[in-house]
Amino acid sequence: MPIYEYVCSECSQPSEILLKGRRDRPRCPHCGSAKLQRQFSTFAAHRGGEVPAGKCPAGAAGACRSEKCPLA
Repeated sequence: MPIYEYVCSECSQPSEILLKGRRDRPRCPHCGSAKLQRQFSTFAAHRGGEVPAGKCPAGAAGACRSEKCPLA
């Protein structure tokens, strides 16, 4: 089941949304709007161990938009 990144056209909030099927129509978890724009995102692969200080798991500062990103 893929997780996609979206930005809501109504409230401008970014979201990561898990889609269970091809027919799922995502809605903004913040305002409920169906007006979402899918964003290009990087994939994540965990090789074990800790993320080195100053290194973003996505390879660019804040690109992953994760709360766990040390540079976000």
